[in-house]
Amino acid sequence: MPSTDFSTRFRVRYSEIDGQKIVFNSRYLEYADVVLGDFWRWTGLEEIGADWLDAEFNIVRATLNYRQPFRFGDTVEGRARIDRVGNSSLTHTVELLHAETGELHATIEIVSVHVDLATRKSVAIPDSVRGRLEALVN
Repeated sequence: MPSTDFSTRFRVRYSEIDGQKIVFNSRYLEYADVVLGDFWRWTGLEEIGADWLDAEFNIVRATLNYRQPFRFGDTVEGRARIDRVGNSSLTHTVELLHAETGELHATIEIVSVHVDLATRKSVAIPDSVRGRLEALVN
């Protein structure tokens, strides 16, 4: 089981900045999605098999706390963690920091719910997945 000290890095692209020459506000949620995608690959949960690979989580809430802008060419360090595992939900936190200075630029809290795609209703997280997720809670 990996430790919970996950981070990934990427550079701000020209297409992500706005007329003020800073990263456009909606991009911060896209950055959180990139960080979480890398986080899920890093966890190794695919070893569980179908209970994880067929799992579907839908975002039901995202809260962005913006502190300062990123600019074209900045290197972003994204950190992710799981804060809470509920019956059918997960609460994650993504922090976006400037990779060179270490300054925090934004924090995003995301609540996702495990859903049955056929019914579009929330369903309990399978026990095989729950145990692995709980081991990742900070």
